[in-house]
Amino acid sequence: MMRKKRKNRERKAKPAGPKDGKQFTITHLGRHGDGVASLESGPVYIPFSLPGETVTIRRDGNEITNPSVDRIEPFCPHFTRCGGCMTQHLSQDKYVEWKRGTVETALRNREIAAPVANLVDAHGAGRRRTTLHVRSKSGALDAGFMRAGSHDLIEIDACPILAPPLKQAPELARALGGAIPDLSGSLDIQITATNSGLDCDIRGIKELSLDARMNLGELAEHHDLARVSVGGEAVAERRRPILKFGIADITPPPGGFLQATVAGEETLAGLVLEKVGTAKRAADLFSGIGTFALRLAEQTAVTAVDGWGPAVEALTHAARHTPGLKPVTVEKRDLSGHPLLSNELNGFDTVVFDPPRAGAKEQTYELATSEVKTIVAVSCNPATFARDAEILINGGYKLVDVTPVDQFKWTAHVELVGHFQRD
Repeated sequence: MMRKKRKNRERKAKPAGPKDGKQFTITHLGRHGDGVASLESGPVYIPFSLPGETVTIRRDGNEITNPSVDRIEPFCPHFTRCGGCMTQHLSQDKYVEWKRGTVETALRNREIAAPVANLVDAHGAGRRRTTLHVRSKSGALDAGFMRAGSHDLIEIDACPILAPPLKQAPELARALGGAIPDLSGSLDIQITATNSGLDCDIRGIKELSLDARMNLGELAEHHDLARVSVGGEAVAERRRPILKFGIADITPPPGGFLQATVAGEETLAGLVLEKVGTAKRAADLFSGIGTFALRLAEQTAVTAVDGWGPAVEALTHAARHTPGLKPVTVEKRDLSGHPLLSNELNGFDTVVFDPPRAGAKEQTYELATSEVKTIVAVSCNPATFARDAEILINGGYKLVDVTPVDQFKWTAHVELVGHFQRD
């Protein structure tokens, strides 16, 4: 399932035209990790500042006159330039407190009272997928990430938050870009570490020439890549990229959605299985390629529903070719536009849903009027989770507990698992 990013008003808010030399006192961290100065005229957001600090705006770099005791030395030389991480300068204790607090705040804003567990560190060995941007400039190729809030490319040689198999990802991205003759403009190259090797998907090419196809095939051989795709179409597949979901092997579609870290996936799946318990029939909505459905099918019959065709096909194939699973029914359906109705849901003991960042508002309304006993919600956006939780609570469900999971470490992103029960 392809995830869509939700625009956020806080990120778009800019310092209210601060002039060079103007001072601000930071009162707290915003939910994107920016320091916030609270003024009568409204909040001012200053990246990479911490509560208690006084920041003087300078055109050549802001000046902090009283650094916080919670300020630490970032471990990445690209920090503050690269737009990937926002909180490497924050001490671990305060970081955990802030990230867990973003979940508590989202619930409190909806007047929802529920126990929030301690933040689970699910960074593990690092991120197993990354998207690098490649640009042709004066005959040379630059590869890296975007500067925060801009289209400026920050060239990098290595990213310390990536898993070991992606250590050479920037070099590989340049090589893939170099395989495209007469490249102009920019490319987005997603590289994923799978159990059978690296899986690369290139986007931004309008038409792929025969020479480019041959070059990519040779490059895949040279770098021992599992698969190279362009715009979702495999152009060189030396072996199937394989992921392990419980006892099932699955080949993800090119460029498809995947939990960012192995530890994150295992943590979320473990929490889902724990909350589902001994259900006899479960539905997995917004199922993607089956992160939860295939694991659930080891203990219960599952109906998996998702709107993205390639994900549905991949899940169907894996379910059919995995001995030992309970029956798995897979349906392609746009749950935002055509949610499962309450009468369709009533046959399930438990429903699991893991929507995009925009949440599952339409589907949640149907769940709220259903007879389903247990609902397990997985979310990557505490704000839309809280909105959907309010709908379920108004429909008679109790939010038993919420567990925040940190697989996007040093960023503002936090996953969570919420457990709902109808009496």
